[in-house]
Amino acid sequence: MGLFNQILTAIANPEQQASSGQIGGVLGTLQQQGQAHGTDAQGMTQVLSVVGQYVRNALKQQGSGPDQAQATVQQYSGTQPNPQAVQAVFGSQQQQVVQDTSNRTGLDASTIQSLLPVVVPLILNLLQSGTNTQNPQHGNPVLGTFLDSDTDGDVDLGDLMRAAGRFL
Repeated sequence: MGLFNQILTAIANPEQQASSGQIGGVLGTLQQQGQAHGTDAQGMTQVLSVVGQYVRNALKQQGSGPDQAQATVQQYSGTQPNPQAVQAVFGSQQQQVVQDTSNRTGLDASTIQSLLPVVVPLILNLLQSGTNTQNPQHGNPVLGTFLDSDTDGDVDLGDLMRAAGRFL
């Protein structure tokens, strides 16, 4: 699980933004939002997995590569709902993300629609954990691993959050 290991490394590195509190905050927000929307932990990890795949593809397709992806991560990460983050990442693909996530998780499309403004900033928050605190433009290994430059498809945020929950 390369992404989980990158986040653990970032937590241990004082030059990177990651902290166990940050990861715990993401987990707590996911749990709280799941309860608010009548979705159990398994449903939320499924949503995170599907939406995470779309976020990865969208960040990979953004114009100028890793620098633009890092700028998006920095601008839109957080633990509060942010509809602008959804628009910035997905643009006109938002309805496709909602439908596919609904189809793949069995959750109602309206539930998915209401969860996107929460889930997208949380995903970006996790990716921000690898940002260098001294020089934010200096490579982000967590983001790099998430973008999975070898394209083997080996990154699943649902698995990551299950592992983080056990770790914390």
